[in-house]
Amino acid sequence: MSKLLIKTFGCQMNEYDSSKMADVLKASHGYELTSDPEAADLVLLNTCSVREKASEKVFSELGRLKEWKDAKPGRVIGVGGCVASQEGEAIARRAPAVDLVFGPQTLHRLPALLDQARRTHKAAIDIRFPEIEKFDHLPEPRKEGPTAFVSIMEGCSKYCTFCIVPYTRGEEVSRPLDDVLAEVDALVRQGVREITLLGQNVNAYQGAMGGAMADGGTCDLALLIHILARFETLGRIRFTTSHPAHFSDALIDAYASEPKLAGVLHLPVQSGSDRILGMMKRGYTRAQFLDKIARLRALRPEIALSSDFIVGFPSESEADFEATMELIEAARFDAAFSFVYSPRPGTPAANLRDGVSMDVKQARLERLQARIRDFGIAYTERLIGTVQTVLVEKVSRRGDGQLAGKTPCNRWLNFDGAEALIGHFAEVCVTESLTNSLRGELIGVAAGETIDEAVSA
Repeated sequence: MSKLLIKTFGCQMNEYDSSKMADVLKASHGYELTSDPEAADLVLLNTCSVREKASEKVFSELGRLKEWKDAKPGRVIGVGGCVASQEGEAIARRAPAVDLVFGPQTLHRLPALLDQARRTHKAAIDIRFPEIEKFDHLPEPRKEGPTAFVSIMEGCSKYCTFCIVPYTRGEEVSRPLDDVLAEVDALVRQGVREITLLGQNVNAYQGAMGGAMADGGTCDLALLIHILARFETLGRIRFTTSHPAHFSDALIDAYASEPKLAGVLHLPVQSGSDRILGMMKRGYTRAQFLDKIARLRALRPEIALSSDFIVGFPSESEADFEATMELIEAARFDAAFSFVYSPRPGTPAANLRDGVSMDVKQARLERLQARIRDFGIAYTERLIGTVQTVLVEKVSRRGDGQLAGKTPCNRWLNFDGAEALIGHFAEVCVTESLTNSLRGELIGVAAGETIDEAVSA
């Protein structure tokens, strides 16, 4: 039996794409996943362009894989994802051991590319952007646990000056509502209890309603959330990643009216300086951003908020950075992805003069991360003594008969319980806050759950 190893880099969209690569190749060629490189016959790198020197890191990995391939005839190497879109044929020229090069929008063509490479003994390359075509050629979704990702749109049309994504994933294209509902229905029928809706700019979703509604038209993210909430056994809905410019009034209102929408939001702001936001071409001001946050907190005071920050964008002054720190104080983010700015070749910002020293950038980053860490600790400590509705996902890595599940605010919570609870919602009282997780005591199964009462407490 052929074995497949996938190394995934980057965002949740890439995690979703990797799962689909595995599904496609299992259906076409019978590949089974493995985590052991020595057992693998095919290794795929699903790459990300967001990090600094992403391409160089991929080529470094390919250098190691060449030795792996040379050790056993017939082994195959493939490169997918955003670096593949960005570099294209240059990957095969620079790393001749590579057999497959494919983009995020052409992963459904992996079986044909694999056959082509074996037939011609040359690299098979397809990095086109055939819009939403790939979803029409993917196997039926398979449950791998009580949670699942569902991609509802592809690409991004914002063209922020620092970002490579529109050039590697293409323009925004939304999946039709009927297609999204069919995928969710298939997953729910298999026992999935929580769905995370994915997109580079997920709250710009505008899915054609087609036959789903008599009047046709389009469905936005807020309406999609309300429709998905009608699936009786679907207990929780999440979404990522949002863009503040498209965070609509209807989406804010959904936090008040839809209890199945998890009380957590990742809303990347990047900077608190209007001048820097303008240079980034973000499409909103700090005041507009903070207004949305204030309205959300009025509806859900304990909502967990995370964000993204770029520190040291070209020409960022001390005043610009202080504006970012003031925004953090006002928004009280409890988590963030934050990085020192580094130019991405091919983006407009790469042509800007960067007069901010690395020492200054690093000092600013450390100060920003420390403040958000303080807010994060305070947030989790406030959870002590509260009862959280947890979706039990697995046996805890801690062992000792403990289970692990996620709270609505996306924190892992470990507690004693029977394995029969996995896949069910449980009520757990938080007793302790640790660095990366919580501990708690099982109160019982959540209302509406059907499970043997003997294991519920």
